[in-house]
Amino acid sequence: MLDSSLDKIAEKILSLDEASLSSLWEKYKYRMEHFETSKEWEKSVIIFFIINAVRVKNRIFNDQILLMQRQSEEQEKPVASKGRPMLRRIK
Repeated sequence: MLDSSLDKIAEKILSLDEASLSSLWEKYKYRMEHFETSKEWEKSVIIFFIINAVRVKNRIFNDQILLMQRQSEEQEKPVASKGRPMLRRIK
């Protein structure tokens, strides 16, 4: 049951827009830094870390996509034969 609940929470979080979340980052950072013994403070801490988690996830995702594209481009480059250099006759 807990696993299912966490999965549903993750699905909801993944549907949120990073730009919208990032606009709330300062607000929740401020609330988190000003400790109170309240449920509101606890929720602020959780929200702050959710925002950071989405940002980090997107950064890792984008870095991996770039890496895959670079590797793909490197594989597409023509490879010179070992015996002779690649030369073309130009007129």
